[in-house]
Amino acid sequence: MSATCVKRAFKYRFRPTCAQAAELSRTFGCVRKVYNLALATRTEAWARQERVGYNETSAMLTAWKKTEELAYLSDVSAVPLQQCLRHLQAAFTNFFGKRAKYPRFKSRKKSRKSAEYTTSGFRFRAGKLTLAKMAEPLDIVWSRPLPEGSRPSTVTVSQDAAGRWFVSMLCDDPGVKPLPAADSAVGVDVGLDHLLTLSTGEKITNPRYEREDRARLTKAQRVLAKKAKGDGANRVKARHKVAKVYARIADRRRDALHKLTTRLVRENQTIVIEDLAVRGMVKNRGLARAISDAAWREFRNMLEYKAHWYGREVIAVDRFFPSSRLCSHCGALADRMPLHVRTWTCECGTTHDRDVNAARNLLAAGLAVTVCGAGVRPQRSSPGGRSVSKQKSLRREL
Repeated sequence: MSATCVKRAFKYRFRPTCAQAAELSRTFGCVRKVYNLALATRTEAWARQERVGYNETSAMLTAWKKTEELAYLSDVSAVPLQQCLRHLQAAFTNFFGKRAKYPRFKSRKKSRKSAEYTTSGFRFRAGKLTLAKMAEPLDIVWSRPLPEGSRPSTVTVSQDAAGRWFVSMLCDDPGVKPLPAADSAVGVDVGLDHLLTLSTGEKITNPRYEREDRARLTKAQRVLAKKAKGDGANRVKARHKVAKVYARIADRRRDALHKLTTRLVRENQTIVIEDLAVRGMVKNRGLARAISDAAWREFRNMLEYKAHWYGREVIAVDRFFPSSRLCSHCGALADRMPLHVRTWTCECGTTHDRDVNAARNLLAAGLAVTVCGAGVRPQRSSPGGRSVSKQKSLRREL
């Protein structure tokens, strides 16, 4: 494979046999145990002002396997255990780089159940994937083929809260190439009444998947709340029913966002969005549920990595830029613009739709940056985008 190929993960459902499910469940438990042991060791060393890295924890893993208490760690593949130590090392690297909080211990009930296998931990031949410590290949539902000639370099097996099994294969995808250059650009304003409003005037309806399934979700949560606390079979069944409703909501939302972002990236060379502080906005108790349902952060993440894949550009305008209060026709700035005001008339006589006007102003700000290069500040380290920061310099360019 060419070194320039994009690494892409292909995720599939699979149906494990009883023996495979038991083996994977043991592996998940061992991965969690090793991660927590290593984190506790590194935390204690940190309190003593000592440094413990991956190499030291890897040597500790070998010693742990030789003890009577932790001898069961030898019953599962060593590859996922080594990978979880690498993940812990990456977590500490991000912490020391001030990109993340201090690593947390994995919970048996709440943490994601997953195990990562590198090439030494699986065999992929003739479209059959066999993991270490397993005699039979996984029964994978091939919803789409892998890229022709590609072989997975990493395989991650996981089980979600709804009990569904997934396998994710990381492969080189030679089919992902920059698209032919386009001469179109679009400004995108996100909202709640309409998920997206484009500078062309098009408005895309917010599907509100969580609201659609709220009655079903409420019923399932009430049943769960009445079950006795603990790990009883009835409570586990009720918890799975709640998880299935959440999974249905998330799957439909993700599918809609994939279609929207792919369309925007294919049709436009430059896409301008607003750099919203979603983490702070969801602290508003009146809007948190609706904002979370809209998934603005997930929309931006998809847009940026797809733009990077296909040679497009995403520009994020600073969140303090007055896109809604600024007249896109004459440049006059209105004093106030409460959220309930959806249309307004400027002193120049132009009547604006609030969202369309904001999208047009975002587009103008983004184009000013691409032409003049002013007011650029990379607020996120994603490869597909850049940000406009200085409000005064933007207004001068406009």
